[in-house]
This record gives sequence, C-alpha cells and structure tokens, in this order.
Amino acid sequence: MSDERQSGPCAGPEHRQFDFWIGAWDVFDPSGTRVGRNTISAVLDGCALHEQWVGVSGLRGSSLNTYAAGRGQWHQTWVDSAGSLLLLDGGIRDGAMVLEGRTPPRENGTPAVRHRITWSVVNGDPDRVRQHWETSPDGTAWQTAFDGLYVRVPD
Repeated sequence: MSDERQSGPCAGPEHRQFDFWIGAWDVFDPSGTRVGRNTISAVLDGCALHEQWVGVSGLRGSSLNTYAAGRGQWHQTWVDSAGSLLLLDGGIRDGAMVLEGRTPPRENGTPAVRHRITWSVVNGDPDRVRQHWETSPDGTAWQTAFDGLYVRVPD
C-alpha cells in the first residue's frame, strides 16, 4: 500500500473494506468452467477500485467502486459492452460486501429488476472470493443470476 493510501483522504478503514477483491482473478461458474478474467486495482490514491471484466463470451465490462463517506456506504457504477448500466450501493454485512440496486423498466417492456451482489472470501482463503449475484422483481423472492468463484491468478 502506498503512503498516499495510508495517509490521504481515503485512508480510513471504511475505504479498505473491499480491498480483499483487489487482484487478477480467473472466474469459474459452479460447474468449474472458466467464464472469464477479472482484474481489480486500487486507483486514485486508494479512493476507488477499478474493475475490468473480460468474459470468455466476449462481453467486457468495467466498474468503479468507492466508499462514499458522506453517505456512509459503498457505491459501484458498472457498464459493459452490451450497453448495460448498473448502479449499486451498500456495504459490509455479516463479513461480506453486499451491494444492491435497481434497473428501471426498459422501453421494450422489460420490467424493473432489483439486483443484490455479494462478495465474500471463501473459507478465510484470500485467494478465493465468491461473487453471488441475485435478481428479484420485488425484493422478496431472489433468484441467482450468477454464482462465480474467483481464484487469484499468481503474480
């Protein structure tokens, strides 16, 4: 960690809550099939995390994540090569990072959808992170949209 991250405006412990996600990761679905590579880096003197996703299907995406001190929560803005935009907010819940948001209804009649994404270290192993993405039309009945195991790529 650079001196700026230790002493700058984003040096507080809240800003470090998502640091477990920093690194290069191969991502696998529940069957063990590799579905992509995700690289997460600290940027802007540790004030944000930048995610760069490349799926084996060709989908590419990127997010910017930051702890919004004035709001007391984390925020993620996700965009991808399919034209998707997802805005998520939340924080640490039961030892995991949980971010939630809602996509509005689309012009083609697709209804609004709620999203909840949980990132957690698997069995205390810093080289394995689970990302569980759930969706719901109403926020009560949730279905898994994606369940990925991140395995850290060796340096």
